[in-house]
Amino acid sequence: MEILGKLFGSNAIIRILRLFLFNPGEIFQTHDIVKRTRVASGVVRIEIGMMERIGLVKKKSFYVEVEKKKGKRKIITKKKVRGFVLDETFVYLKPLQNFFIETAPIDQGDLLRKLRRGGKLKLVIISGFFLNELENRVDILIAGDALKRSTLDTVIRNIEAEMGKELKCAVFSTADFRYRFDIRDRLIRDVFDYPHIVLLDSLNLTP
Repeated sequence: MEILGKLFGSNAIIRILRLFLFNPGEIFQTHDIVKRTRVASGVVRIEIGMMERIGLVKKKSFYVEVEKKKGKRKIITKKKVRGFVLDETFVYLKPLQNFFIETAPIDQGDLLRKLRRGGKLKLVIISGFFLNELENRVDILIAGDALKRSTLDTVIRNIEAEMGKELKCAVFSTADFRYRFDIRDRLIRDVFDYPHIVLLDSLNLTP
């Protein structure tokens, strides 16, 4: 991301751009953008203001559910709020989306090193978004032992913040994965039958 950050002025704008370009139709409030990109709120407001002025995003109202207490009861009401959504009439939208898809940050060695913090990994496969196949059911498949799910979740959330897209992850213990692999589980089959990259295979499943 360092090169793109220099080209576009900062890594923050790259994260925000990816969030909107890879999630057309989704409305984000400012706090959503901060959470998803892990960019400071002040910076988000500045960059969103610029993106709105050039017509890349626009304001849009929508309703969110709000929980309120009435005595001992909890009542769900709807509240009208405003957020930002990608303006799909932006003149350079398609070229911009294609550019960011082609330049999505993926250093395979660095990705595997980060994921290893989550336990004794035996198998790591990437597919879907990492290969520009946006409709795939799985982006990352992980099998291993003594897995620390909270650590893996944190690592994956950090990767999502960089890439601007929520990743579809499938995580299994080694025993569970072997069972699913042997019975040709549909999810496992979808990974192996379609384009994918094996980052780690201690189970000797691939040639």
